[in-house]
Amino acid sequence: MSTTLSKTLTSFKYVYLIIFFTLLSGIFYPLINELSIDIVITGVFVLFIGLIGGILVFKSTTSETKKEIFFGIGFGLIALSLYSIYYITGTI
Repeated sequence: MSTTLSKTLTSFKYVYLIIFFTLLSGIFYPLINELSIDIVITGVFVLFIGLIGGILVFKSTTSETKKEIFFGIGFGLIALSLYSIYYITGTI
């Protein structure tokens, strides 16, 4: 496979994830109710932190070296994402 096609597919994956997380975090609610879109940007950022944490936990299972580092940082990012969600909703 050519490098141009590979880079195109990789960039398409990231664009797809950004669109998915934007829709998941509720882009339509502020548009319908004429509210600020800042909370959507924050929601997308929090979801990306959780995604990176999940990727690092997965990488810890497939890596031969640095398993503990990937595992610790991955669960730390997932915990940070969960804390941020609770903080944004006002339950903490």
